Amino acid sequence: MTITHKRALLSVSDKAGLVHFARALSDLGFELVSTGGTASLLAGEGLAVTKVSDVTGFPEIMGGRVKTLHPKVHGGLLADQANGEHMATLQEQEIAPFGLLVVNLYPFAQTLAGGADFATCIENIDIGGPAMVRACAKNHASVLPVVDPGDYERVLALIEAEQLDAPTRRGFAAKAFAHTARYDAQISRWLQQAEGHTSLPDELSFAGAKSLDLRYGENPHQNAALYLTAEQRPGIATGTLLQGKPLSYNNLNDADAAFELVSEFDDPAVAIIKHANPCGVALGDDLYGAYRRALACDQTSAFGSIVACNRPLDGSVAAAITEIFTEVVIAPDADDAARAVFAQKPNLRLVLTGTMPDPLDKGLTVKSIAGGLLVQSRDDEHASVAAFKAVTAQTPDATTLNNLAFAQRVAKHVKSNTIVLVAGGATLGIGAGQMSRVDAAHLAIKKAGEAGLDVTGAVAASDAFFPFADGIQALIDAGISAVVQPGGSMRDDEVIAAADASGMAMVFTGTRHFRH
Repeated sequence: MTITHKRALLSVSDKAGLVHFARALSDLGFELVSTGGTASLLAGEGLAVTKVSDVTGFPEIMGGRVKTLHPKVHGGLLADQANGEHMATLQEQEIAPFGLLVVNLYPFAQTLAGGADFATCIENIDIGGPAMVRACAKNHASVLPVVDPGDYERVLALIEAEQLDAPTRRGFAAKAFAHTARYDAQISRWLQQAEGHTSLPDELSFAGAKSLDLRYGENPHQNAALYLTAEQRPGIATGTLLQGKPLSYNNLNDADAAFELVSEFDDPAVAIIKHANPCGVALGDDLYGAYRRALACDQTSAFGSIVACNRPLDGSVAAAITEIFTEVVIAPDADDAARAVFAQKPNLRLVLTGTMPDPLDKGLTVKSIAGGLLVQSRDDEHASVAAFKAVTAQTPDATTLNNLAFAQRVAKHVKSNTIVLVAGGATLGIGAGQMSRVDAAHLAIKKAGEAGLDVTGAVAASDAFFPFADGIQALIDAGISAVVQPGGSMRDDEVIAAADASGMAMVFTGTRHFRH
């Protein structure tokens, strides 16, 4: 099956590969019809091209806002060429049918990412392009829609081999509808995020473009790919893989968790992540010191982990990281010395992001469930000493308060239920993902003991309130001196009384940080 009517309409913003493609079409006997800048480009390359304005008998008006919205264009795109009545109508109205549409849209996302003002972004919303693409995609049995320059060579091969059968055409149509859906979703989200618009409207669209085919998903029997959205947030999805094997599904998931965690801190910070949970987090005067202290929390789990840093990497921290097997290192940048060290470990994946994400950004997070999507605003609550409310007779001093704030920021990034033990701006033990809070406390204490770390006088953070005093009692028995928690339990009085009886300091934040 081939293209019956060798007439192609070409109107593109991304002109990569277009001249070669158009010349090949011309050599195959296609008549070329085009708009504005595309027509000028093709004519300038010596190709015979008919302007759309000559087809419609009407000039492009309103700065190009209206040029293809005309029956002589859409009639030629929408006529079912297997329908005798449609073809008779074309003949009666002197409309020539098309066999091929080549369109990509105004660069709205690129314009927005470049920091353009509102009016400029509005002018980069394509109207005629999506209308033609959707028309052609609906009528794909008659007119082939091509929206991706990466498909040009394949299209030429299919035309020459006469292999444009129904399933192939449906594939191009599906891609065309996905292309316009993604475009509209980007515009919709931009407008919804403008001042005065709700972040969770009645109708919400998400769309992405495939960036990377992954070997498999969480497990080898699962298919997976990485899709990029229009969100301009620095991280693993948009970073540059400087060296190492392609990133896996689990690499991407864990590196995202690690990088989001270290973005919480202004001081040099390192997070070591395993299975999306931190096994060590620390601050330091520099990254080397922070890494050594983070590693001390759980050296066993750190084997084969993800390491995230919130500063450019230098040679000393690179040398420390490469002392053990590490899957991925992610940071905003790396100096020449660090790159040279990592280059000696060619299987280590080094990802550089250019900058850090803003922990206070009010973006959305999305999780799929059967038949739907769970959408929520990002947990942008940034634990600070100013928000703490002392509820015990013993009040924490400034150093203790700073350790509590650090512990709470780490706890926000650990799977619930969690207890995080901290001293001197470094984690000592992390109890993650437990079914009860007392079990999380016992696990954090046990992990610290296994690492040879003394928790006496350390502080603890809990992601949610203590439903009973048993969790607090476990921390008291281990020698923990202060606790930060949201509060709000029916038994807060019992929990506070237990703390008071032991001389423990406790502060409430009023903010829960469940993470599932």
